[in-house]
Amino acid sequence: MERDITIDIHLDEDEDTTAARVELDLRNDHFEATGRARRNPIDSPSPVIGEELAIARALGELQHQIMEAAQTKIEGD
Repeated sequence: MERDITIDIHLDEDEDTTAARVELDLRNDHFEATGRARRNPIDSPSPVIGEELAIARALGELQHQIMEAAQTKIEGD
């Protein structure tokens, strides 16, 4: 069985900070995580770097949540 699963990524940015919120609905579970990136004042603005860092951090947190949920289900069997 093949299925597509979508992860929603929401970005909120200003001149120095990028925040990413990721959401995943997987069967009956809802996962949501956030990541942040802040530009060092001495660095030149590069929004894509902040987006990449914030998204990567949010996805890393999401990965931990999914692994914990799977482990809880394994231990419950």
